[in-house]
Amino acid sequence: MSKKRVLSGVQPTGALHIGNWLGAIRNWVELQNEYDTYVCVVDLHAITVPHNPEKLKSDTLSTAALYLACGMDPKKCSIFVQSHIPAHSELCWLLNCVTPLNWMERMIQFKEKALKQGDNVSLGLLDYPVLMAADILLYDADLVPVGEDQKQHLELARDIAQQRINSRFRKGNNPVLKVPKPLIMKEGAKIMSLLNGTSKMSKSDPNEGSRIGLLDTADTIQKKIKKAKTDQHFGLEFNNPNRPESDNLLGIYSMVTNQSREIVAKECFDIGWGKFKPILTDALIDSLLPIQQKYNTLIEDRSELNKVLKEGTDNANKLSGQTLLRVKQALGFLERINS
Repeated sequence: MSKKRVLSGVQPTGALHIGNWLGAIRNWVELQNEYDTYVCVVDLHAITVPHNPEKLKSDTLSTAALYLACGMDPKKCSIFVQSHIPAHSELCWLLNCVTPLNWMERMIQFKEKALKQGDNVSLGLLDYPVLMAADILLYDADLVPVGEDQKQHLELARDIAQQRINSRFRKGNNPVLKVPKPLIMKEGAKIMSLLNGTSKMSKSDPNEGSRIGLLDTADTIQKKIKKAKTDQHFGLEFNNPNRPESDNLLGIYSMVTNQSREIVAKECFDIGWGKFKPILTDALIDSLLPIQQKYNTLIEDRSELNKVLKEGTDNANKLSGQTLLRVKQALGFLERINS
């Protein structure tokens, strides 16, 4: 029996942080052992907001290198850049033409981001979820790893596939598009800001002190943890709604040391913040060091990284091309005549 397929990716906007690693990439590393895994750098999504072209290019390469540095194995998965696969943009247009406008206007993330951008909001930002649907549906993904904030986008992809394509254009018993299912991330998937335990750690936060970057130096990590928000209580604990910072920082410590929450809770229940912060700092530095070393090797000599991206692109092009052809045939497009 063939393996089920999983697809995921992150935007190359800003430096990846421990929230991306602990909440997503580290889970992908485990998934690649069980699933046919495709991971992409979703650079087309990155231009829905104003961006720096040169930084986009360097961040895209950096993100791909960090996938490998964090443990993604090209022998077990396909790693590629979204914009290198023309089928993403083409399928997005086809899905645009069958997706009702009111479906897009109700998307929560669009409403939130549109409020911030005001008159500068782009059509691409509104259409972002349809492109995400194209990303998912192109690869006949069985499962899509998602956090709570992405569940609505996956539901949209499922609705487009089932209600707007399969129900209208399928012939016989074979669906045009596979309808994917969510793979909800395990406990600890959401890492919160160092400055606000009730707000998710984000690359878009203007305050660098809110997050630990995967490439942060030891000195930078020490300074950020030292300034991290705490509370007036002695001892650390989980699951106290009045102590979100305790829950977050203790959770990070649990994950980077690969210890259970029960063990770290016992270790830290009777120590103060002044003693805990250096312990957390050392744990973060130690856990990120091998990632940084592997990353630097890949960036200094890009031959391995280029080879991985080429192989991943070839695999993604082949698979996505088959899906795109299937959709175009179902929608009635005249096939191209090859000489």
